[in-house]
Amino acid sequence: MSRAAYLDYNAGAPARPEVVAAVVEALAEAGNPSSIHGLGRAARHRVEQARARVADLVEAEPAGVIFTSGGTEANALALAGCGRSRRIVSAVEHPSVREFGPVEVIPVDRHGVIDLAALGAMLAGDPRSAVVSVMMANNETGVVQPVADAARIAHGHGALLHCDAAQAGGRLAVSMMRLGADFLTLSAHKMGGPSGVGALVLADSGFLLAPILLGGGQERRRRAGTENVPGIAGFGAAARLGRDDLLLGHTISGQSHLRDRLESEALARVPRAVIVGAEAARLPNTSCLALPGLASQTQVMALDLAGVAISAGAACSSGTVAESRVLAAMGLGPEIRGSAIRVSLGWASRPEDVECFLDAWSELARRTGFEVSGVVAAA
Repeated sequence: MSRAAYLDYNAGAPARPEVVAAVVEALAEAGNPSSIHGLGRAARHRVEQARARVADLVEAEPAGVIFTSGGTEANALALAGCGRSRRIVSAVEHPSVREFGPVEVIPVDRHGVIDLAALGAMLAGDPRSAVVSVMMANNETGVVQPVADAARIAHGHGALLHCDAAQAGGRLAVSMMRLGADFLTLSAHKMGGPSGVGALVLADSGFLLAPILLGGGQERRRRAGTENVPGIAGFGAAARLGRDDLLLGHTISGQSHLRDRLESEALARVPRAVIVGAEAARLPNTSCLALPGLASQTQVMALDLAGVAISAGAACSSGTVAESRVLAAMGLGPEIRGSAIRVSLGWASRPEDVECFLDAWSELARRTGFEVSGVVAAA
């Protein structure tokens, strides 16, 4: 194999060249954005320019953008700072939401889409004020949720709606107004920005959000601590590029074409394969592919040896594989849950990467006793 094929963009996208340039430029200059001298004002300009670009990506007001250390902190800030003690979250949320203290869980159907009727019943059955958290797109399956419908139901019962859009930012058109979300989470490194920086975006920039980090007046007293200027500058560059790509249609058309090609060829080569969530609306870049009977980790390790980087559908902890809560919530059996892998594409993905994956994966299937059709490259 002539080159490594990186197909794990949902875990983290490679930094785009323009992002690297923005980070390096910011690193080369001194200045605390809270200082009033010239260098401080220059740093502040970088932060505010990035804030405007992130706001543009999701059609929000710059004043509503709060920079954080990443998506996890943004989720925590929304859930802890909104002032609602009752938290209702979907069964397929990221662990930073699903495991945030006591929560009530909205079930999903077999496609991984939330049950809106159940959400309405949960809100109607308890008059306490609540915050509802529904992700825009799932990190394992790519399934897109009906966030706007959930927001209408939540608001009809006096609840707030938080949307974790970390996987959707730069991949789908996202509009705070059209979604009806009160809070929206973004993560830079999912869209080719640097790791360690994210944002919580408020629909109402004047909302009295209680900070979870104290000790400074930064971010309009909503998040204490000196801003990560290089990271924020890179985030702004990634947001601008992501918006440009979406406006031109590059992201959705290009990645969906590659994803659909990968899935159709995978099923043609290995008929026993299963595409999880295929009947639902999904991110254009994500495929959750199961090969019943062949452990996820076996596939991940074998593909890694072949120069192809993907993820297991289940989370890993301390060298062991934990059952995927997402696939379990969808009602999938252990043979699917234990054999699912995630292939995720991005801004630098090429047809050759898909071919590398297909050759290595179908050859692994052949070696482990699966019936394989078509021509398969040698291992």
